[in-house]
Amino acid sequence: MSTTASNIASDSRLVQLLPWLQSLTAFKLDVSTIRPASSDASFRRYFRVDSDKDSYIVMDAPPDKEKIEPFIHVDELFKESGVAVPEILAKNIEEGFLLLSDLGSSTYLAKLTENNADQLYREALHALVRIQMVSRPGMLPEYDRDALLRELKLFPEWYIAKHLGRKISPERQAVLDKAFDILLANNLAQPQVFVHRDYHSRNLMYLEQGNPGILDFQDALYGPVTYDLVSLLKDAYVEWDEARVLDWVIRYWESARKVGLPVNPDIDQFYRDFEFMGLQRHLKVLGIFARLYHRDGKENYLKDIPLVMKYASKTAHRYSELAPLARLLDELQDIKADATYSF
Repeated sequence: MSTTASNIASDSRLVQLLPWLQSLTAFKLDVSTIRPASSDASFRRYFRVDSDKDSYIVMDAPPDKEKIEPFIHVDELFKESGVAVPEILAKNIEEGFLLLSDLGSSTYLAKLTENNADQLYREALHALVRIQMVSRPGMLPEYDRDALLRELKLFPEWYIAKHLGRKISPERQAVLDKAFDILLANNLAQPQVFVHRDYHSRNLMYLEQGNPGILDFQDALYGPVTYDLVSLLKDAYVEWDEARVLDWVIRYWESARKVGLPVNPDIDQFYRDFEFMGLQRHLKVLGIFARLYHRDGKENYLKDIPLVMKYASKTAHRYSELAPLARLLDELQDIKADATYSF
C-alpha cells in the first residue's frame, strides 16, 4: 500500500523527500508508490519506492538526529570484502536522504528454520570472515574502554533502576563495577577487527544468491574479534541449542584461523572470549531495550528481554570470577541462586 496524500502532508520529512526523488529522473521513480520498508531503534527510517522495473530503498536520516556519512563510509569499506551490501545510487547528504538498491524484504529471522539454519549460518559466518579480512586500523572509530563501559552502564541505569525500579545500592554497584572490570579486561585484550555491532537475524537479508544481504552497519567500529560472532549466534531475537551454537563457533574459528585472522589459537580460550564478549553485549542490550520502552515508547522490545537475560545469566553462572554478578542477576529475577560454576 502506498503512502496516502494525507500521511505525506502530515510528515515533514516525506514532504522534503519527494521533490528530491522526483528530481532523480534517471531512475523513473513512481513516488506515488512510496511506503514504509522498515524502521530501527534510532530516528532513521526506510521507505520502498518503485519504478517501472525495479524497487528501491530510500534512507531517511534526519540531519539533526542522525549522521548519514558513517553509513556511506562503512558501505564502502564492507563492499571491499565482496559481501552483499546496498549499492548507494544517489545521495542528498545535506537533507539526509540516500537512494539505495533493494536487498528485498525477507530477513534471516523470517526465513530461518531448523532445516535451513546450518546453511544460512554458514553463509553468514563466511560473510563475517570476509569483512574481518579487510579490517585495518584507522578506518573506523575504536571500540575502546570508554565506549564499552558506557554501554555497560546502560544496564544499571535503564534496566535495574528504571525498568525494575530497584535501587542501585553501594553493594550492587560494587558487584557491577567488579564484573565490568573483568569483562572489559577480556574484551580489550581481544584482537581488533571491523565490527558491524548489530550482525544478527534482523539485519541480515535472505537473498536468492549471495547470502546474506547486510544492513544497518552505520555504527560500525574497530573492536573485539568475537563481537559480531556473538551478535549472530546469541541473537536477541532467536535462540538455538547451545551444542549447535558451539558447533557454529568452532566452524567460524577454523575458518578464521585458515585465512589468518587473529583469533585465539586455543579453542577453549576463544570460546571464553566469545562468552565474555556476549555478556558485555547482553547487559548492554538489556539496558537498551529498557530505554527503548521507557524513553522512546517502543514496547516491542520488551518481549525480547527474557531471552537476553537468559543468555547473560547462563554465562555469568559458568565462570567462578563472575559468581557475584550471577547472584545479582538471580536476585533481579527473584530466583534462588544456583552456586555451580563450570570454569
